[in-house]
Amino acid sequence: MTRLVQLEHPVKGRRVALVDGAKLHLLATHRSVYGFATTALQTELPLEGLIAQDISQLSLPYDEIYELRSEWRLLPAFDHPDEPARCLVSGTGLTHLGSGSGRATTGEDAKITDGMRLYQAGVENGRPAPGGVGAAPEWFYKGSGSILRGHGDPLVVPNYALGGGEEAELAAVYIIDPGGVPRRVGFTPGNEFTDHRTRKLNSLYHAGAKHRSCSIGPELTVGAEFSSIPGSVSLHRSGQPVWSREIATGEQHMCHSLANLEHHHFKYEDHRRPGDVHIHFLGATAFSFAAGFAIEDGDEAAIEFDGFGRALRNPVKFDRRPEQPIAVKSI
Repeated sequence: MTRLVQLEHPVKGRRVALVDGAKLHLLATHRSVYGFATTALQTELPLEGLIAQDISQLSLPYDEIYELRSEWRLLPAFDHPDEPARCLVSGTGLTHLGSGSGRATTGEDAKITDGMRLYQAGVENGRPAPGGVGAAPEWFYKGSGSILRGHGDPLVVPNYALGGGEEAELAAVYIIDPGGVPRRVGFTPGNEFTDHRTRKLNSLYHAGAKHRSCSIGPELTVGAEFSSIPGSVSLHRSGQPVWSREIATGEQHMCHSLANLEHHHFKYEDHRRPGDVHIHFLGATAFSFAAGFAIEDGDEAAIEFDGFGRALRNPVKFDRRPEQPIAVKSI
């Protein structure tokens, strides 16, 4: 497997680097993974091979950058570098075996059972035979690429929200090729940050509760299998752990196959526009809100999956300013 990071320096600008233990080997040609992926499509060369041929003589100390002690900072592991609006950030829920019970503890689905019906449909027909189409999963929109954050960046609970909570997931990243065919670039750890308290008021608030900043990275893994991937999620307060869970993702732990999730995302024609980027969260197995834990201002979430690089860590910040109405003006 090949693991990549995207970095930015206030003077030297953006770079892409290959992870090699405690070193980051800078790549020579492109300043984004998107640039390498586009070239791979144009040349019909494997992405991993293209990267292996492009390693420069320059390297950076990974520890210093990861620990936020450097002018270099880690960017989201994949993005559309020129047009964030051409990056669609989305996800699917109720995808993992047992995730229905976690959702029911948040209240609304236990009353109206719509979520449980959708979950059960996935259990019964979320893994169709090759060439078949299975049950559609829950799908949600999180925002454009402007809502993506990288390792170390704060995830902000906006002043109109009731709260915020981590959701530890792997995200699949895609680019659409010139023929309109989705191409999976790789996988990256993600924090699919959500306002569970707003959703608990009424399940119809689900769309608004999902429309939040979120994070991916620090590393993008190319060439990984999506079978059985153990991991962990934890919350830290003043440097001390206050909540943690062992988690697992991958098809062995899911009621939907990856192919079925991808079909139901890309069946929409406007999701297959050449040159667009898609960041798609694949679902969580545990989150602190369902366990009755309330995140506070300044807490830090840490998410890690075996084989997918270093942990993604993000502090949580609450915007305490009074909410003001947005005034719309006539032309």
